[in-house]
Amino acid sequence: MQAPKANAYCERLIGSMRRECLDWVIPLSEKHLRRILREWVVHYNRGRPHASLGPGIPESATSRRLSPKHPRHELPPDCRIRIKEVLGGLHHEYRLEKVAA
Repeated sequence: MQAPKANAYCERLIGSMRRECLDWVIPLSEKHLRRILREWVVHYNRGRPHASLGPGIPESATSRRLSPKHPRHELPPDCRIRIKEVLGGLHHEYRLEKVAA
């Protein structure tokens, strides 16, 4: 049994992997390549926005929902933006963090 639609999904993923990661990094060995791809896959699934989700990310484990009182383009006064570097700064992930009073 063949799955013709599966090929399109694989092509899309491999293309994203190449454009977002492998075009910018030179793996020094197979072990290094596996480590790079392992880190990129975590970023792809947990920290990278996906077009189909609007501004959302697939696995939003600790994302804080803004209340209706705070429009999307305003930060709540008790929060700040936290930045995490991925793959040595090739990509960045952003999240809201509550400021200690």
